[in-house]
Amino acid sequence: MDTRLLDIIACPLCKGPVSYLRGEAVLVCRIDRLAYPVRDGVPIMLVEEAKALAADDPLLER
Repeated sequence: MDTRLLDIIACPLCKGPVSYLRGEAVLVCRIDRLAYPVRDGVPIMLVEEAKALAADDPLLER
């Protein structure tokens, strides 16, 4: 995924920052505890497509 895109992309729900986890191919919003999928290098920034993460999910620690 393009690093310039990571500089400007934000969570569509809270407008907060997201972290890219390359190995899992997701963008994680720690504030809302959501993991947005990245398919073929394209982030799918739809709340309906995001996976809700439990408070103790290891993705939130990275």
